[in-house]
Amino acid sequence: MSDRILATYLIETPYPLAHAAEVMAGEQSCGTFTRLASETDALREEHAARVEHIERLGTHYTPSLPIPALPAGSVHPVYRRARVTLSWPLANLGASLPTLFATLAGNLFELKEFSALKLLDLTLPEPFIEAYPGPQFGITGTRELTGIPERPLIGTIIKPSVGLSPEATAEVVSQLLAGGIDFIKDDELQANGPHNPFKARVDAVMPLIREHAERTGRKVMYAFNITGETDEMREHHDYVVAAGGSCVMVALNAVGLSGVSQLRRHCQVALHGHRAGWGMLSRSPHLGMSFVAYQKLWRLAGVDHIHVNGLRNKFSEEDASVIASARACLTPMFNPPAPGCEVMPVFSSGQTADQAADTYAAITSTDLIFCAGGGIMAHPDGIGAGVRSLRQAWEAAVAGIDVDTYAREHNELTRALGAFRR
Repeated sequence: MSDRILATYLIETPYPLAHAAEVMAGEQSCGTFTRLASETDALREEHAARVEHIERLGTHYTPSLPIPALPAGSVHPVYRRARVTLSWPLANLGASLPTLFATLAGNLFELKEFSALKLLDLTLPEPFIEAYPGPQFGITGTRELTGIPERPLIGTIIKPSVGLSPEATAEVVSQLLAGGIDFIKDDELQANGPHNPFKARVDAVMPLIREHAERTGRKVMYAFNITGETDEMREHHDYVVAAGGSCVMVALNAVGLSGVSQLRRHCQVALHGHRAGWGMLSRSPHLGMSFVAYQKLWRLAGVDHIHVNGLRNKFSEEDASVIASARACLTPMFNPPAPGCEVMPVFSSGQTADQAADTYAAITSTDLIFCAGGGIMAHPDGIGAGVRSLRQAWEAAVAGIDVDTYAREHNELTRALGAFRR
């Protein structure tokens, strides 16, 4: 494996592609707008970013994003698109995720030469494995914690997202446990609000989960949202552990790479990563970064699960992007025998029994958490029927049985398809 960091970008520019790529490399390493006396040839040889590859993708006559400066003499500029791969020596930054982020996604997006620039992928050298522990539980450990060896984990989100008291939250949990749920999570909007204090919520929920585990032999995983200041997160993590919990959740973009990395080193339970705010980075096809690159950073930081949206979701993301995200999570980051930093993708956002077959067909894996809020709680026959309908939909998908055929002998699935199919 190379000791250089590689990153691939989509760019659009009215400047010659080779010139634009060199501007990127200079800005994110030892160059600036003019050559300095201290920028010796020896220093450049040792520390300059390199343009490794340029793949031309075509031309356009209007910019994708506003561009303030055109090449001198341009009257009718042509905007060239390309995939550009840059590399950096590890010596520039060491195995540091925060500095890596500043290197890969720093001032690049502000450069006036570009009318589009998006980070598509990155490849890291093995010293990052030594510097960061990666997921502690991942797919295998999550299955061990939940006692579910093969099928998808059927999960849900506490709804309404806000407004419930600890006691009202516990009532919802009680119904979900009775219905056979595998995984429950707090909403990203509910961490330690005044109307539902964190410790009171743990105190209300965990006795129900412990009692259910004693009775059934299987502990349902509840991802308590501990998003907050670093010391607060550690304290709340410890409170969950003391109560017998098996998972905590953080809003990744709110906490940051350093916050997640510190928490992971302290963590004794599964770490559930919610990507709230992801749309700021991803929604434009011309700016930001792809999930393929994004999830690699958080896998190294140490999350065990990460959200990937879902098929036919309630948001703007297209199905092809969702599937690419899930596949990326299931793809090893490093070559054997190095650890693969396995992470479990979490499908959510408007998911019901109707999406199971297409999801399985697209990724051919059951190593996932399939979260449905309304798809469970709004089932015409109640929460238990909602859970069973999802399990039945996945049974049909894995067995290769048409979902409508399977539904003929499974009433909960029939009712779910009638209520939610769109």
